Amino acid sequence: MSEYPGTPEDEQTIDDFEAAAFQEFNNQFEDKKSSSAAGDEVNLDVILDVPVTISMEIGRTQINIRNLLQLNQGSVVELERFAGEPLDVLVNGTLIAHGEVVVINDKFGIRLTDVISPSERVKRLA
Repeated sequence: MSEYPGTPEDEQTIDDFEAAAFQEFNNQFEDKKSSSAAGDEVNLDVILDVPVTISMEIGRTQINIRNLLQLNQGSVVELERFAGEPLDVLVNGTLIAHGEVVVINDKFGIRLTDVISPSERVKRLA
């Protein structure tokens, strides 16, 4: 299931929308591959409204359940990342960039310092 607020009917509608948009894009991509016309373009408009989840990761660590259950207010969890290292920017769990934290009008943001190329993203999947 998708991670969207709302009723189960809303989730089904969003899932149907994403599936339909993907199918339309896939059809256009297949048509493009089979087309020999040089000026034929794939219409990316069909996927522009598909929602994705973007998240920033400071770091991670692994702990056993015994230590997890002992955590309480004020506990400190040490991460496997050094202070000053850039954060990971993930889209639907896939690393796409690195960045640094900024504050904009009392809200956190991230300034991208390095964007991972699509070919590099494919290499990381292997």
